[in-house]
Amino acid sequence: MQRAEFLSLAAKALATLTLCTALLPHAQAADRVRVGVFPSSAALPFYIAQNRGYFKAAGLEVEEVPMTSHPLTVQAIVAGNIDGAANLVTLEGANMESRRAKTLKYLSLNGQNSAHVIEQFVVKASHPAKSLKDFKGGIKLFSAPGPANIGAARAVLKKLGLVEGTDFTLQEQPINMHASVLQAGTFDGGYTLEPAATIMVAQKVGKRVETGVIATHLLGNKNASAFAAGAVLADKFMSERPDVAKRFAEAWARGVKEAQSDSSTRGYLIAGMKVPPELAATVPLPRIVMAADLSPADVADFQKFLDLGVEFGVIKDKVDGKALVKAF
Repeated sequence: MQRAEFLSLAAKALATLTLCTALLPHAQAADRVRVGVFPSSAALPFYIAQNRGYFKAAGLEVEEVPMTSHPLTVQAIVAGNIDGAANLVTLEGANMESRRAKTLKYLSLNGQNSAHVIEQFVVKASHPAKSLKDFKGGIKLFSAPGPANIGAARAVLKKLGLVEGTDFTLQEQPINMHASVLQAGTFDGGYTLEPAATIMVAQKVGKRVETGVIATHLLGNKNASAFAAGAVLADKFMSERPDVAKRFAEAWARGVKEAQSDSSTRGYLIAGMKVPPELAATVPLPRIVMAADLSPADVADFQKFLDLGVEFGVIKDKVDGKALVKAF
């Protein structure tokens, strides 16, 4: 074959390839979703769906946006800076809904009690307190951040007859500071969440006094599910991008299912929540329930908790729990 003939054929082949490529459908870019993540073990479904590729398989590019408090999470949703959150306390979400309806909805709820541990009271390792009734004499306590956490901590202690200012003081502190303020002696104890509690106990900085305090002391039943937090999506996001929201919810449900059934998923807390590798398997988890799977008893427990939020001033007006969740 002459060189000129070869070049002519090559040029025709290249032109044909270019035309065929142009006629192929363009690969669809993944839909971007921004999700706020607060440092609690309840965020595990997020890390499962992210690391096991469930978001990616649903055609989603999910960006993790670290959040240091629940009020900031609500503000970010309202401002449109995030499309949802992996773990937002329900009293904060309900308060926003009572003030401005159609702001957000919960895809799943995190049931907490002494069997499914998230919230708890701790004291420094050397403190003599053995029960919450020992929180007297002006004990200095910290609280997980936000009005809901502080309100719950205050309500539990008040339920036991303790008087703020006389028996105890309570001050908000970032979760990542709880172990260090105990170790420094700045506080005698406090109201904290997982995995912070497991880490401080393992490091012998603190010790647990009582877990599942919301169910026991506020709901009046240690076996009740205190649905104190959950995963949310913004109403605006769901209305403007319903297909994306549906695909996110389906991927989230896969993460929830595996968080509850596959103990190996705790390993994702090592990088996601900075949990020491030797402790990951021991970190407690809440009972995470998708909105579609809530039982009548769950709905009743959720409503009771929301009503308590109105009583201790965290929620402005009564909110219907069934209207606060969204089943896909």
